[in-house]
Amino acid sequence: MTETAGTSGAVAPNGPGAATLLAAGIGAAVLGVAALAGDAFAGIAHVLTVSRATGPLSGVTDVAILAWLVSWSVLARRWAHRDVPLGRIIRITAALFALGLLLTFPPFMDLLQGK
Repeated sequence: MTETAGTSGAVAPNGPGAATLLAAGIGAAVLGVAALAGDAFAGIAHVLTVSRATGPLSGVTDVAILAWLVSWSVLARRWAHRDVPLGRIIRITAALFALGLLLTFPPFMDLLQGK
């Protein structure tokens, strides 16, 4: 282990870093779910329309950013002084990213909606 100036040599817990990763995955998944919901349901599209120039996409990104910030804040506080199973967090994050990516892919969205 390499010591840096000002540290006692203690290893910091991985919780805050894991919280950052998982929150990013949650934000990506929420982006995909909100995009699908906005595309599939007119009522949700109306609620998500913050700017008429971009339509529901403006609200979709707002909701995803809010989910990311809230989840990051909650997880960072809960895991501030803990070590968490980082491998498991990385696998969950990757699955959430894949879900978010898949749900924003138009052919897959159309398949889910029966178009």
